[in-house]
Order: sequence, then structure tokens, then C-alpha cells
Amino acid sequence: MKLAGNAELGHLTYCTNIHPGENWPDVFANLERHLPAIRRQVAPDQRFGVGLRLSANAAAALREPAALAQLQAVLDANGCYVFTINGFPYGPFHGRPVKEQVYQPDWRHEARVTYSNELADLLAALLPDDPALDGSISTVPGTFKPLAAAPGAIPDMARNLIRHAAHLVGVRARTGRTIAMALEPEPCCFLETIDETVGFFAQHLFGGAAVHQLSELTGLARGDAEQALRRHLGVCYDVCHAAVEFEDLAGSLRALQAAGIGVPKLQLSAALRIADVGPETAEQLRPFDEPVYLHQVVQRNGEELTRYLDLPDALATIDQSIGTEWRVHFHVPIFLAELKDFSTTQAFLREILALHRREPISAHLEVETYTWDVLPAHYRQVDVASAIARELTWVIEQLDA
Repeated sequence: MKLAGNAELGHLTYCTNIHPGENWPDVFANLERHLPAIRRQVAPDQRFGVGLRLSANAAAALREPAALAQLQAVLDANGCYVFTINGFPYGPFHGRPVKEQVYQPDWRHEARVTYSNELADLLAALLPDDPALDGSISTVPGTFKPLAAAPGAIPDMARNLIRHAAHLVGVRARTGRTIAMALEPEPCCFLETIDETVGFFAQHLFGGAAVHQLSELTGLARGDAEQALRRHLGVCYDVCHAAVEFEDLAGSLRALQAAGIGVPKLQLSAALRIADVGPETAEQLRPFDEPVYLHQVVQRNGEELTRYLDLPDALATIDQSIGTEWRVHFHVPIFLAELKDFSTTQAFLREILALHRREPISAHLEVETYTWDVLPAHYRQVDVASAIARELTWVIEQLDA
């Protein structure tokens, strides 16, 4: 929905990756079931934006005109519109171990390019008839970090991202709609920190070789090709990930701005925070040690950061971690500042929303708490639609919108 009071605050939604569903019939059933209840609680008198998550399977099904018409019909019937898509998980995302496979196929592979192109074509067809509203798609941060060391991996990822940018140039020429692909830095990934992200964009996506490649692919003059790269490639700033990485919030945003890197999507999310690891921490965290998702841990000891790929890896070293601070990549409902035994990074999220209120960061704000199904049961005392509505309402209150 368009945030009230200040048009520059942008559009707010939630990501439908919270709902299990990999094929189109399941996605459709989720939209039919949940959208009316969420809109009724949050925005009964205005159109409600949807952050759509589609697997490659579901996206392929929507190439059929009948399926696309079915999607548009359920949106229209519920007063909804799509302005952003989560194109991060390509395959199954619920109910089975995902872990580091969530990044595959990554940007080294043709399948990622094809999938992203399909999502862009779909989003161009779904965007409402408002020339001021652009589209955004979030995607994997290149690849899983160890895989980036393979020979040719980084040039291959850059080449494929620029090929996708060329596709987005073509979408804009054909439809008049502007869509940006937003890479989402994440702990233990190729793009992990904002400094790494700025370096990759400057050297591989916005540099002279990238401009030349896009110019060759599209026929654009070099100056226009450089503008197109900056228009169509940017960053999805996931607040949970940035908090886990102990990013300097204001500094990281200034670094992106100074490098001319846009933020097509701001993902509103919060992580677990253990301010002072103690002997009891391991037992307290056991309920969050689940087999589906990676829960990367970043430990701070003074100025030193230590990273663990998954929660069990961190728990195995807990005797050496007493007295340090841990932040755990486990998305928790953003309206919770405190949990039973420890806190969350909600303060980090409050800070970024305060910055956004003063000087808008992105036109697209998306709440993302996909871990609802694996959250310990005593934090799931309401139905999922009510929890999503409460998260969205919390954001609106923070923005006074």
C-alpha cells in the first residue's frame, strides 16, 4: 500500500514467502486465503500491495495466459497489486532442508538468468497502471561465499547480471515499465557486507567493461548504458542481515549513496540478539536450531567479528564465546523487541525507519519474516495473517504514516 502522509515514503508490503507453496495452485490458494484477512486488518480502505514470492516452477506456470489471468483476478478481487517480487529462492523453500542450497542456481548459472528474466516479464505485466510506480526484484547475493573462489566465478556472475540488465532495458523499451534487480547481501555469502557490495558494483557492474558489455548487448551509447546499469541493478537492503553483520547503519547507507548504488527494496526484518553470551545460552537457543534454514551467527568481541555458518557451529564453540555478543540470522516478528531469554535487533530496525522517515531510502518497503513456520510455538500464538497485519501496523506506527 502507498504510505499515507508523505508520498516519498513509498509502498509497504509483506513478502509472501512466509506462506509455504512452490507451485502455482498452492500460491493461488495462499493468496485467496490470506490477502483478504491481512488487508481487512491493515488497509481496508485502500489498495494493498503484495510482495510476491514465486519459485521457478510457479513462474513458469504463469507464462500460461490462463494462469496469469487467474493471478490478476485474485489481486483485483481483493483490492491488491504487485510491485515487488522475491526472486531469491529458486526452488523449494519450506518443509524440507534448504540451508546453503537456497542460493542455487546462483548467478554463475544460466538457470538463474532465465528465472530472473521470467520474473521481470511477469512483473512488467502485473504492475498497476501508474507510470510513477517502478518494479523491483530481490535476488541472491551472487553466490554462497566459498563458491565465489572458483576460477571465473566472479566474472561469470557479473557477466550474467549485465545480461539480465540488458533484458530489463528491453522490458523498459517494450512496456515503458522500469524494473530493478536488487542483490541482497547476506552473512556467509559472496556479497556479505556493504563494503564488499560497493566494491563488486564499482569494479564489475558499473565499471568500463560492464558499460561496454551492456552497450554491445543493447545498442545503447556508453553514457546511456552506464545510466541503465545504475537504473536496473541495485541492492536489496535486508535490515536483519545488516544487523547480524553489525553494519554501521547510517555509514552503510552513505557508502551506497556515494557509490551511486540504488536501494530498490528495503526489507524490514529483525534478528535474534544475545547481548552477553552465557553458560545458559546454548540451551536457550536450542529451540531455534532447526533443520530447514541457515541461521548464520556473527559474534562480536570488542572490535573483532567471528562468523559461523550455522547455529550448531556457533553452539559448538560456546565455551570460548562467554561474554561476547551474538546476532543470529533467524527472522523474528518485527514487533518483538524482547523474547523470553534474549532480545532482537528491533532497535536497529527502528533506527533505519527513523532515517527513512527523515530521508527516504527506498520506494519499496517489504516486511519479511519467512521463518514463521519454524519459530518456536510459543511465539506463534496468533494466526499468520494476524501476525503479518501486526508487523505492518507496527511499521506504519514507526513512520507515523
